Amino acid sequence: MGSTTPDEGIVLLRLSASAPVAAVGLPPDLVAIGVAGARIPKGLPAKMSADLTAAWWKTASFIAEYSLGVPADDIASLGLDHDDPADRIEPLLALCDATGITPFPVDLSGQLAAGAAAMLARWNSPRAARARRTQQLPVDLPLALHIETVIVTDHHEAGHGHAISRDLKSGLFAPNGAFRHGVRSTGERQMLGHPLSSLPGGVAMLTGVLAELESRLGCVALVDFEYGPEGLVLVGLEEYRRTSARTATSLAVDLATRGITDERTAVRAIRPHHVLELLHPQPRLTGQEVLLVTGLAASPGAAVGRIVLTSEEAVEVAESGESVILVAAETSPGDLPGMMASAGILTVTGGSASHAAVVARGMGLPAICGASGLRIDRAAGTVTCGEHVLPAGSIISIDGDTGSVYIGAVAIVRPEPSASLATVLSWGDDVRRLGVRANADTGVDAALAMDNGAEGIGLCRTEHMFLGERLPLIRRVILSHNPESEEAALAALARAQREDFRELLLAVGNRPVTIRLLDAPMHEFLPATPQEAEDENQARMVEHLHEENPMMGVRGVRLALLHEGLYPAQVEGLFNAWIDVSTQHGIEPELEVMVPLVSIPEELLMMVRLMRRVNQEVASRTGIVVKFKIGTMVETPRAALMADQLAQWAEFLSFGTNDLTQLTYGFSRDDVERRMLGTYLEKGLLTVSPFSELDDPGVAALMRIAVDKARSVKPDIKLGICGEHGGDPVSIALCEDLGLDYVSCSPSRVPVARLAAAHAVLDREPS
Repeated sequence: MGSTTPDEGIVLLRLSASAPVAAVGLPPDLVAIGVAGARIPKGLPAKMSADLTAAWWKTASFIAEYSLGVPADDIASLGLDHDDPADRIEPLLALCDATGITPFPVDLSGQLAAGAAAMLARWNSPRAARARRTQQLPVDLPLALHIETVIVTDHHEAGHGHAISRDLKSGLFAPNGAFRHGVRSTGERQMLGHPLSSLPGGVAMLTGVLAELESRLGCVALVDFEYGPEGLVLVGLEEYRRTSARTATSLAVDLATRGITDERTAVRAIRPHHVLELLHPQPRLTGQEVLLVTGLAASPGAAVGRIVLTSEEAVEVAESGESVILVAAETSPGDLPGMMASAGILTVTGGSASHAAVVARGMGLPAICGASGLRIDRAAGTVTCGEHVLPAGSIISIDGDTGSVYIGAVAIVRPEPSASLATVLSWGDDVRRLGVRANADTGVDAALAMDNGAEGIGLCRTEHMFLGERLPLIRRVILSHNPESEEAALAALARAQREDFRELLLAVGNRPVTIRLLDAPMHEFLPATPQEAEDENQARMVEHLHEENPMMGVRGVRLALLHEGLYPAQVEGLFNAWIDVSTQHGIEPELEVMVPLVSIPEELLMMVRLMRRVNQEVASRTGIVVKFKIGTMVETPRAALMADQLAQWAEFLSFGTNDLTQLTYGFSRDDVERRMLGTYLEKGLLTVSPFSELDDPGVAALMRIAVDKARSVKPDIKLGICGEHGGDPVSIALCEDLGLDYVSCSPSRVPVARLAAAHAVLDREPS
């Protein structure tokens, strides 16, 4: 479709190029091919004439360089000598006559042939071939050339523009874009212009076309158009690839509900990174930010706050209403109050499975670990990185998705609820086989997990209940030097646990909840030095209990066998809490009691007998028999290899993949991620941290052995995973392959796990 000029009756053409796939480096559009005698026709309005002149200069100079062989520097010098494109045309034609292979063609067919030759020469140049290699595209990628007529009329009666089928903020179908009057003089899209609402002739046709394109192509459509007295012409169509997560989910749901696709297709279209984008705050960057340091992206989301260097300071400043970022060399369980008070966490050491990372993900806080460029001076109250010295109280911004730390406040975009995401996740729930639970230690965490769609609690770490004000309780149990004081401490412990568990069970409701009995290394509960002990007897005990390798020392079931009243006190508190919520609220959670760090089957047998005895004692006192299941964590290679013997006593097994990975590799998690992981990745010894993504050849091989052995003894035994890998999409797909029954992850990652579990099924279906 086209038009002729008012007085000379000539036809102008546009020559454009396209490749079969998206490619950077396509030749530019050649506009106004066919100008008679290389001059703009007379009688055109001034503005239209200026548009055509600018377009013609670009077309003619491109043909001169790539088809006629005129040196590029000579052409460029014309632009320096003449500001007005109209003044460059005659010198360019003279230059072609003097140095070109042939004179510049003056007829339509000659210009069209020369233009096509120029575009192919540009596409086949060594520079263009290198560009395709960089994009991992075939060097011989074919090129198609398209010929269009150019609409030439009064400047305000013709124009060009673009339109996108969706509002990119809301994600809803709402065509938007811009247009400009005059001739489209370049293939580059002009994003600014008049709004579509003022388009001559209205937007009804565009709206209908975009709706039809979405239906047929299944994507957000982007079209280029031209308009004139004879109507609107589409001159370009492509998928708009820079869609937001909100737009992608809205489109997927719309197409499925209209019957154009189906629910499974909608679930396939949404990837885990879309879920993270919709659930966590994101920074709105302008490019003017000052980057302080980059570390490991340990927990997603973004936050702005004042630097605090201690847990105590975090609590104090946060209580005054200030947002704070806890900056530390590393964190420990004792820092939990400060972490809970902070908007984000930044540590110098540690990796994705460090204490800071695990706790931050559990609480839904953004965190960056392993920012080794930082230097913290608590005495001076400063944080230093290169030339930047920031005193405590300075404002910084962290992006837990990229690991970037910025000086000053960056604008934060808070996520809004997405009904489309909820729909996609519910469709995914109908597809997935794996159950999805959450790791939660408090009623608040459990409530968040349930809101995010968790089907229960796969791990409650009871050691987190003994920090802060509760720390003296567990210390008295461990450091007690006579039976009477230990018994009193155990009674207080049971009462405290009853309150903690009651809050948790109320939040869980009638769902399953797995309570892991105490499993922290003993040194986390002891004074750091004998000098910090309460008395001389306690100081001697602290010195006596010192361990060279506490992570592999007296912890878990080993500590319970040395302090035989410890687990009974915990279990008694748990059973009493269950009776409370059952009798007072009519809630009956499915209790699962998990014994940690078992590597000898007889360890588990002793704990089974102990818990049954406690249950009988509680029943004789209350008249209520609490129903519960007993299981153990598989977190040592020996436990995996002896899973058939463990299954004789266990009603469920849960893989603790954090420790299982450490012990399988012989890695110290924090040390490896801090000191050698980068080198191993650089040398290709590892492709990803095994603490972030489950190791298939090693750790998962042990898990396969354990699964086969356990089910050979007890086919219906419940098998799950409760390490941090439970929220990683790649690891979840591996859990599907292993035939596990559920995964458990931090509350904030439950939606990601739900979608990833659905993908684990869909990705195995024939395409």
